[in-house]
Amino acid sequence: MSQTSSSFDLKVVLRDTLMVGLVSLILFGPIVGIVLDGYGYNLEPGRVGIMVAVVMAGRFLLSLFGQTAKGRDWIESFKRNDGGVHVLPPGHKSNLRFILPIVILVAIAFPFLATKYWLTVIILCLIYVLLGLGLNIVVGLAGLLDLGYVGFYAIGAYGLALGYQYLGLGFWTMLPLAAVMAAVAGAILGFPVLRMHGDYLAIVTLGFGEIIRLVLNNWLEVTKGPNGIAAPSPTFFGIEFGRRAKEGGVPIHELLGISYNPNATMIFIYTVLFLVVLLVLYIKHRLTRMPVGRAWEALREDEIACRAMGLNHVLVKLSAFMIGASTAGLAGVFFATYQGFINPASFNFFESVLVLAIVVLGGLGSTVGVVVSAFVMTLLFELLREFGDIRMLVFGVLMVVMMMWRPRGLIRIARSGFAIRKGVAP
Repeated sequence: MSQTSSSFDLKVVLRDTLMVGLVSLILFGPIVGIVLDGYGYNLEPGRVGIMVAVVMAGRFLLSLFGQTAKGRDWIESFKRNDGGVHVLPPGHKSNLRFILPIVILVAIAFPFLATKYWLTVIILCLIYVLLGLGLNIVVGLAGLLDLGYVGFYAIGAYGLALGYQYLGLGFWTMLPLAAVMAAVAGAILGFPVLRMHGDYLAIVTLGFGEIIRLVLNNWLEVTKGPNGIAAPSPTFFGIEFGRRAKEGGVPIHELLGISYNPNATMIFIYTVLFLVVLLVLYIKHRLTRMPVGRAWEALREDEIACRAMGLNHVLVKLSAFMIGASTAGLAGVFFATYQGFINPASFNFFESVLVLAIVVLGGLGSTVGVVVSAFVMTLLFELLREFGDIRMLVFGVLMVVMMMWRPRGLIRIARSGFAIRKGVAP
């Protein structure tokens, strides 16, 4: 027992514990300890004490574990550079060929078995899947840090609402138009700024996202500002899904002679959204195996080498920006018709951070990882709703733990290797 205890440097452990406790007190004190009450506030030192005690206890145990042989091996594993791309053996066949049909069958049956609450939650998950797939092209494949991605999302959503309000354009017309509008906005933003890289590009794109939000918030004559604007419900060849047709048409339940289903609109949105997600997944899968996809990855790994090979780095960046923006435009249309009402508050900076977190947590460049991460994070937000004010704090702690456990993301990007042909030198 004495030999085991002597192997620990308690002085270092206690110093780390006290430092972490001090930092947690500074961070948690204003957030957890001060509770607003009308025009005043109440102090809750007990809540702060519990949070700090939990953090200090965790740090104490982690420091002790870090001084053991297993702990040192665990810490060393994070320092190893295991590369960003996992190369699979030649001829490797993914298990997705078995999983994907099951997922599709479950997805087909889900809207007819789920309650309206869970149907709306899964629709939101699929919207974030679209956003994650688009940003994954920009950040994960091309290596461009975009902090204003929510601006393209807002363009798609407001494109549907304003197109219906002023031009009478419906869901099906605006779905492709919103993608084109967002792509054009990406090109307009991209030409002057994509010669930048790193932090400078992130700052400029952050400014773009805020400009879009402020324009929507202050252009009262067109966007109605913070009061918001209504968005139309989808139709199917003029057939509506409400109890009564709003535009002189025939509701689907009367046309088919069936009883009215209050979930009909959400089921239709879910169905179309699911098909669009499958289409985007297929397009992204093909793009990553085309020359443009290889160019994105080359740009991400080494821009100087990419330019030395004769690739036009501006056009390569621009293509990633436009395709990613168009995907966000599609997601915006679905969000607007799903909500039925939008305002600028739905497109703040936090949305960009959330989508970026989905991409990083899923694994940069990993399509499957982004899909899984979008579902995990959206469902996690719903499960943490009961925590109220400290939901974001709990969410942040879980994110830190997750990134410690899987620093490369939930699912790393993988690629099949090539077998050496006979008679060819390796």
